Amino acid sequence: MKTIGLIGGMSWESTVEYYRIINSTVNERLGGFHSAKCILSSVDFHEIEAMQRSGEWDKTAEILANAAVGLEKAGADFIIICTNTMHKVLNQIQSEIHIPILHIAEVTADELEANGITKVALLGTKYTMEQDFYKQRLLNRGLEVLIPQEEDRIKINDIIFNELCLGIVSEESRRFYLETINRLAQQGAQGVILGCTEIGMLIRQSDTPVRLFDTTLIHARRAALYATEE
Repeated sequence: MKTIGLIGGMSWESTVEYYRIINSTVNERLGGFHSAKCILSSVDFHEIEAMQRSGEWDKTAEILANAAVGLEKAGADFIIICTNTMHKVLNQIQSEIHIPILHIAEVTADELEANGITKVALLGTKYTMEQDFYKQRLLNRGLEVLIPQEEDRIKINDIIFNELCLGIVSEESRRFYLETINRLAQQGAQGVILGCTEIGMLIRQSDTPVRLFDTTLIHARRAALYATEE
């Protein structure tokens, strides 16, 4: 079994889900008392979030690259970054290590293709929805990507940082997300990417007939499967 290196803490609420899903998937695959071999490097999200807001992405890259180097030295065979937004600095992190990083957008694109999705909506932080570092990966795979209107993007982002990252799950926020998903479906989205690792805390597939692609679930499961491949 390969050892998974996790860069987590962004936020720790979703990192907990990564750990649960990875271990559950390994046990489903191997049975018995099997669980995942993994090493976690968890950062202080207070520091990272402040650097995001001030545009100091190079500083965030340095912190996460140091975490990745530590994971490699500790014996990780590959790394997952337990957040969508910080894949913005993946190339800088990858340049400092010799083991692969499993890209969250690429494994999500795999899942979309497997389900015949060609036009998809993307929800996430304002950085993920508005910047190209994530969307371009999807576009390169031949997918058409929709994002919410600006007013909705602002509210989606606020709910992520002011509620979900703090463990707050609001029924009002759930209704807003579901209304936004319905609007995107009316614009032709065949599915919706939950492109922030906390959104799965708020909405689940049972809440809507629109097909949801939860990146936390997809990323963590793929990591577990990769770790247990022969």
